[in-house]
Amino acid sequence: MPFTKFTNLDFDQIKTSIKDYLRANSTFTDFDFEGSNFSVLIDTLAYNTYITAFNSNMIVNESFLDSATLRENVVSLARNIGYVPRSKTAAKATVSFNIQTSNQSGQLILKAGLVCVGAVDNTSFTFSLPEDKSVNINNGIASFANLDLYQGVYLTKTFTVDNSYNQRFIIDNPDVDTSTIVVKVGTTQYKKIDNILKVNKDSEIYLLQEIQDEKYEIIFGDGIIGKKLTSGTTVTISYITTSGSDGNGPSLFSYAGTTVDANGLLANPSSTVSVTTVTRAAGGGDIEPIESIKYFAPRLYSSQYRAVTAKDYESIIQLIYPNTESVAVVGGEEMDPPQYGKVFISIKPKNATSVSDFVKNQILNDLKSYSISGINQEIVDLKLLYVETESDVYYDSSRVSNVEELRTKISSSINTYSKSIDLNKFGGRFRYSKLLQVIDNTDTAITSNITRVKMRRNLNSILNTFAQYEICFGNKFHKTIGGYNIKSTGFKLADDPDTVYFTDVASEDSDIGILSIVKPTLEAGTFEIVKKSVGTVNYTKGEIIINTINIISTNLADGVIEIQAYPESNDVIGLQDLYLIFDTTKSTINMVRDTISSGEQISGVNFPVRSSYSNGKLTR
Repeated sequence: MPFTKFTNLDFDQIKTSIKDYLRANSTFTDFDFEGSNFSVLIDTLAYNTYITAFNSNMIVNESFLDSATLRENVVSLARNIGYVPRSKTAAKATVSFNIQTSNQSGQLILKAGLVCVGAVDNTSFTFSLPEDKSVNINNGIASFANLDLYQGVYLTKTFTVDNSYNQRFIIDNPDVDTSTIVVKVGTTQYKKIDNILKVNKDSEIYLLQEIQDEKYEIIFGDGIIGKKLTSGTTVTISYITTSGSDGNGPSLFSYAGTTVDANGLLANPSSTVSVTTVTRAAGGGDIEPIESIKYFAPRLYSSQYRAVTAKDYESIIQLIYPNTESVAVVGGEEMDPPQYGKVFISIKPKNATSVSDFVKNQILNDLKSYSISGINQEIVDLKLLYVETESDVYYDSSRVSNVEELRTKISSSINTYSKSIDLNKFGGRFRYSKLLQVIDNTDTAITSNITRVKMRRNLNSILNTFAQYEICFGNKFHKTIGGYNIKSTGFKLADDPDTVYFTDVASEDSDIGILSIVKPTLEAGTFEIVKKSVGTVNYTKGEIIINTINIISTNLADGVIEIQAYPESNDVIGLQDLYLIFDTTKSTINMVRDTISSGEQISGVNFPVRSSYSNGKLTR
């Protein structure tokens, strides 16, 4: 058999192919390959063929973005289509402090570098300033208000330009936060660009790219695209190296900065500096993973740096706001009622649940250079849709020595599933069958489980103010005519001193129910109607409308009222601008002895039956 026709990649099959080829030769027709030393040569040929085929397969795989597995190759392929992977992101904290000086007037300059030390969980982190900050001194006090500090160490690197060879400007530290990079050529600060539009031979710009070992390289112009550097010029690159997501959390800070006067002379504080925390450190993130690069690189390339489709907005927002974890974009024509000419954007930042108004305005300003005329963008607040579960887990007591240990194992398995790629994103999907399998496969002692699914939205009420509310779940509600489909945590109204709750009254003939406010009575299982109709419940759309009411307090902190509903389908989807989260902290696990499997009651007469349906409790 000619070698040009062999397609096997298995060692034994390759070896058999070689033997068949040799037997086809009349010289070796009756040769005993297994019982001779010739077998060693055949093994050598087979091993060589196998290794060569394996290496060839790996080389081909590493040549394509979809199949590459080594970061260096993925980054290189993404670089070919103009994509720069996201670097580590430093956690940012906002602080304010006053410095008392011996000078009564003039300026005080806070030098770039270490400013404060923050602490959390007995761990200290340094917080630095990427550039000098100067303020005026009034009556001997210099006030630094709302100062943004970045977790990490401030570093600088200096190069002397030499055009006699192909000089490279490489930042050797892989932990750099590229958003903090400041590049100066001589005394001129250069600007970082993402594309070469509107760039000429005199543009003082630089490009950034990731290279080997997660390091970054600065690329300057060549005299045609961007200004070319002159030999002998000094290039200074300053940046902050960070711990990424590990730096999130510090809220207590102590001052450790350096200040100078307008003449550059050291000006130490004349008294102890007290630091006030405006916002704790948050927003720190790790370097972009390979899977994210594979997903966003071709999408950014296809957008060609213009925002037209939803996918364009998704990739461009990731570019201009690296702290994005997930983004949803909905065209105004999809809204009810339609709002033509508008695009609604919802952003889930990393390690946070909201985007500040300042950041929203910054993103919208940056989007103007990508969006087409006639389309207005609006960033809406994040809407979280929580999924909760209540599981009755049957177990064989003859195989379990410690029930609490088994419960802990189940909880760990559920937590692992809650972090899967199906969840924690816009368009996420809670897959009911997968969760059942996860629970059943946790331990051989588990015989079955009955799991009930609930949906929850948090209503952020405006206290002591008459207001209307709309809560969308994006999933059809399960409707029971007897009521108790909608439940809530407690709150108080201006015209009633008792704690009250939301509930619903379903209609047999309509998909629209009535939302009521009730309160429990002294008699167990009964309640008193406080307000018979305060809104509507649309069971088909999964939507609750609350008419004008004045809420003065809530049982939960920060004016939050948890509103719960049961889905018609146990597979829950985060539609449009709903960010889906599987909340394991509010989920429960009940351990139930399987008396049939354990042999305690083979007849099953007293088998503990658990309902697959929701309970009839009034409240959450």
